Amino acid sequence: MSSNLNPEMVMEALKEVMVPGTKVDIVKIGLVGEIKVTGGEVVVSVVKTTEKDETIEAVRAGVTEIVSGLQGVLSVNVVLDDRSAPQQAPRGPHGQSPDPFADRAKLPGVKKIIAVASAKGGVGKSSVAVNLALALSASGHKVGLMDADVYGPSVPTMLAMDEGPEVTEDKKIHPVISHGLQVISMGLLLPPDQPVIWRGPLVFSAIKQFLKDVQWADLDFLVVDMPPGTGDAQLTLIQQVPLSGVVMVTTPQEVALADVRRGIRMFGETEVPVLGIVENMSYFVCPDSGKQYDIFGHGGGAEVAKQYDLPLLGEIPIDPAIREGGDAGKPAVEVEGSAAREAFMTLAAKVVELAVDVPQ
Repeated sequence: MSSNLNPEMVMEALKEVMVPGTKVDIVKIGLVGEIKVTGGEVVVSVVKTTEKDETIEAVRAGVTEIVSGLQGVLSVNVVLDDRSAPQQAPRGPHGQSPDPFADRAKLPGVKKIIAVASAKGGVGKSSVAVNLALALSASGHKVGLMDADVYGPSVPTMLAMDEGPEVTEDKKIHPVISHGLQVISMGLLLPPDQPVIWRGPLVFSAIKQFLKDVQWADLDFLVVDMPPGTGDAQLTLIQQVPLSGVVMVTTPQEVALADVRRGIRMFGETEVPVLGIVENMSYFVCPDSGKQYDIFGHGGGAEVAKQYDLPLLGEIPIDPAIREGGDAGKPAVEVEGSAAREAFMTLAAKVVELAVDVPQ
């Protein structure tokens, strides 16, 4: 019976063992080391990346229980690979700690961090992020805006920015002040039209530098414009700082809704609070007749919000002020009387209400 047992089968089974207090399995974050199978005898190496012995003991107990239940297993020996000592701690492929949350810490000068995410491109996420930041500022809060879309930084265009940030001799970065916001973006550090052709490790480094080396000053909120997807940038942000919440942006059609569901699940699995859903490009009101047209359909955002028991934070109309302002550097929130301004101000009020206080 034991002849079919192999290390790959054991590794697959260990994906059922979660890191205590999280919904992340021990295989995903590299807590499983070498696995040896000799007949029915199994030896599993567990990597220690924390000083909390109770956490490691819980992992060892979980490994023993899962592996013992596999067909053909006669004995299980869980050995400890202690890499917790600072002088011995190995680094991951991106230079990070083997414990993905080991470097997580609040940012000095920032009370709450709000990520604006979409999981899909083309839904107007950056427009929502910029206008949300401005609406929070217009509501009396001190706000920063971090453009984490390394490959497609659009914040400088939307805010008509061409001045780069000041970098001190000790490599600290002072954000650029624009429209009353403290702003940092890769677009401010590169020549115009220069593409960013980077692999994951450099994306990790850039976002980490934006978080840890930028001198944010007494912010009530830091709004982070995330790139589309559920990859390096999202994981880096989650691992580096505690988030007060995520605003998920979608458009009404199903192709966008399918991706936003994936994004919600990703943040849920990493125990990051999703504040709710914003349906962008929700409808268009004809200025001549006042008739509403649902160009991309309508109600998809509300449907997803209901499916995941989340609030629908807002339905942003198709408003020429958004497009014109995005191109001209005058965002919709700054256009008095625009339909979009009212929607974004309502969105900001809900974010203030729902944003989670993170531990000091």
